[in-house]
Amino acid sequence: MSDDATAFSMLDPRIMDPDGEIVDRSGLSAEDVDEVVAVLEAMNEWRDTERSMSEASRRYMRLGDTDMRALRFLIAQERNGQASTPGSIAAHLGVTAAATTKLLDRLAAGGHVTRAPHPDDRRSTSIHVTAETRQSARASVGRSHARRFDAIAQLRSADRAAVLRFFRGLIDTAEWVQHDEE
Repeated sequence: MSDDATAFSMLDPRIMDPDGEIVDRSGLSAEDVDEVVAVLEAMNEWRDTERSMSEASRRYMRLGDTDMRALRFLIAQERNGQASTPGSIAAHLGVTAAATTKLLDRLAAGGHVTRAPHPDDRRSTSIHVTAETRQSARASVGRSHARRFDAIAQLRSADRAAVLRFFRGLIDTAEWVQHDEE
């Protein structure tokens, strides 16, 4: 192999599937396989990096994954002039009303959100992110997102289209696996 990084890759079908029982490599040169393995390795590195960044943001804000997802939703809703209710949060997260109540109690106790009467519906409550939490989210998650946006923006349009096709292709493989398991 041409690259030491892929020389002993656990993602290389020449190592993990030498007889081609699972991975069809017909029509691909050794260099093509090297390039595919390099992309797979980069994907693994990105997944590990993203996991580490997400964990660092959660530690920084002292929150769990669902809490962070709820806060991102609330911030986006507020920026778009939308009032958020416990019901809209539950729908966004795909959790029950009881789980949402516990989540909001936890976020309120931590000083991350406040509850107020809904501006248009007296029977409902609107949820608001505190200024301090908004600033913390901007400093952690927001800056990371901005760097990812910049990396993609630096690509040429044709390259962004290729990356998009690549990710759509990956999504299609996941759907195939999900349907296959049903």
